[in-house]
Amino acid sequence: MPRTRIQQNTTVPWWRTAVIYQVYIRSFADGNGDGIGDIAGLRARLPYLRELGVDAVWITPWYPSPMADGGYDVTDYRAIDPVFGTLAEGEEMIAEAHALGVRVVLDIVPNHTSNRHPWFAEALSAAPGSPERERYHFRDGRGPDGSRPPNDWRSRFGGSAWTRVTEPDGTPGQWYLHLFSPEQPDLNWASREVRSEFESILRFWYDRGVDGFRIDVASGLVKDPALPDIGIPEDAVFEEGPWKDGHPHWNQEGLHEIYQSWRKIAESYAGDRVFCAEANSRDDQMARYLGPGELHTAFNFAFLRSPWEFKSIREIVDRSVGSLAEVGAPATWVLSNHDVTRHVTRYGRRDTTHDLYRSDNGHADRDLGTRRARAAALLMLALPGSSYLYQGEELGLWEVEDLPDEALQDPLWGRSGHRVRGRDGCRVPMPWSGSESPFGFARRGSEPPWLPQPAEWEKFSAQFQSGTPGSMLELYRSALRLRSEQPGFDSGKLSWLDAPEGVLWFERSPVLRCAVNFSEEPFPLPRTWGVLLSSDRITGGQLPTDTTVWLWGGGASRV
Repeated sequence: MPRTRIQQNTTVPWWRTAVIYQVYIRSFADGNGDGIGDIAGLRARLPYLRELGVDAVWITPWYPSPMADGGYDVTDYRAIDPVFGTLAEGEEMIAEAHALGVRVVLDIVPNHTSNRHPWFAEALSAAPGSPERERYHFRDGRGPDGSRPPNDWRSRFGGSAWTRVTEPDGTPGQWYLHLFSPEQPDLNWASREVRSEFESILRFWYDRGVDGFRIDVASGLVKDPALPDIGIPEDAVFEEGPWKDGHPHWNQEGLHEIYQSWRKIAESYAGDRVFCAEANSRDDQMARYLGPGELHTAFNFAFLRSPWEFKSIREIVDRSVGSLAEVGAPATWVLSNHDVTRHVTRYGRRDTTHDLYRSDNGHADRDLGTRRARAAALLMLALPGSSYLYQGEELGLWEVEDLPDEALQDPLWGRSGHRVRGRDGCRVPMPWSGSESPFGFARRGSEPPWLPQPAEWEKFSAQFQSGTPGSMLELYRSALRLRSEQPGFDSGKLSWLDAPEGVLWFERSPVLRCAVNFSEEPFPLPRTWGVLLSSDRITGGQLPTDTTVWLWGGGASRV
């Protein structure tokens, strides 16, 4: 059973080997019956997270927001949106989580605010060149009448990354930058005022017991002040590579000074406070964020984007572990999150690469995807470093791809001209219990969930799977229990063992091994080693295709 209070380890910081569970708060649990997840629902489900065995919970933005982009358009970073609850409820939730041995990580959104943030309202009322406009990126347009955007940058949600404002006197005026939706104007991190504000925001939440932050758009805060054209065609925005050298708004050198100052703030608090960067970067670029005195961890998006293919995953594991070891940082593995197609669906397709921006995703074999998802979970949890779980993956939930058009709320849908359906399919509210919607997400008689749930989720609810041998939920519970108890999982070492082509076969310690079979032929397991856990049935000592096994041996006793 997991610990029931936060305990400090003076030798190994908790975040180096943690399993962190992502809560997309709108879709986790509804405590007041309005159809939207909230803090009351999360508090009621904290014992579930403790029983699952996670070390921490990461909560997506709960700040006041017009919800143009699911809460990533913030109007007040020191408060909680009334739809989710109150600041007092948030503080009580943090204390309750800590009492159960679960740490709390919040989202911080430093690249942009909402266009309804007081700062942006002040900027719109102020004159060009004013201090109020210096907090954002306001520029004159091109052409004799300024009617063309300042450069060719494209929004990640489609269309131009610039929107023209109407000046206080009613005339067409300057343009402002938004790498995402027009409702999310980018902040200017060359401004000392912006930097001081976010340093204060970090302290505000650390003072309330938060254990760390996931940094949204961590690689995009600093822009080349020249704002040069990039030269990307309009229809290639979704394929634009933010990892290439010299990109004017990704991975700029000035980021490191910012994160060095943030690290000093984290280290001024007791208890191993942590940062995790959402940085779409190459391995060598990512390692730079994690050098001494900067951030602690960064998501491994190469692992998430990889197809279910032996050579690709082997290469990514080698690169990730090797490059991060050079700067003393742990790898941070992830299979799904609120921005990508759930991996049960991805792994069930002929092309298993990350496919959020495709307009035609093709048929997914759910049984095949589930088999591979079970194998991928045990692979990820066997690798050295920390792991992030996305709510519902422990239930085997898939991408809901048949949501009615009128239900879609992701700005990707509108900004792409209804070409890209967006991320709503991975954000459908959780099924907890019962035989029909809302499946325990809210009490019966409440408002319908904000996105409709599939009827098939009756047999994928937490209640249905709990205690059921072989269920996805019990696989995750067993894996997390063994990971916390079995010697070897806390080691940062990984040694490859000889195996046929198509089999990942590695050792974490002299008593702990893992094998993953990507090949079409069964892999014979060593008879002197015992099975700790397998993602699927093993018969005759042969590891089937698309299956992972954890083995123990070497003369040691099993815990």
